[in-house]
Amino acid sequence: MAVDIAIPVAAIEDEETITSRTYAIDWEAGRIAGFIDEQEAVKQFIKKALLTPRFHCLIYDSQYGSEIRDSVIRNTATREYIEAEMPFLIRDTLIHDERILDVYNFGFEFKDTYPHQDSVIISFDVDTIYGSIQTKEVI
Repeated sequence: MAVDIAIPVAAIEDEETITSRTYAIDWEAGRIAGFIDEQEAVKQFIKKALLTPRFHCLIYDSQYGSEIRDSVIRNTATREYIEAEMPFLIRDTLIHDERILDVYNFGFEFKDTYPHQDSVIISFDVDTIYGSIQTKEVI
């Protein structure tokens, strides 16, 4: 015997959509500092995903994290290698998140002086479902 259950349309329309709310990381203090959502959560995801080595942390699936550090260290990367491969590696790190629409407009600033010798600042733009984000990361 089938049971008919009336579900008011207003109740369906009032349901909250799933958000990207997550814990906010205070990178300086190394602590959790409340909550963030939407574009701020995506900014934090970008930084965290780029810093997390792919395949090294068992709590994440094989799509989470970056192969940047392994690739740069293993290949003793030249400037040419970095400029050629980093856009692919960064895009591959971020595009698996459904909030990320596109990663583009890469720029490279190579540092040769202390305290940043042998590092490169990579800037890029990320289009998300919440808007565009300009990002800079030191590799």
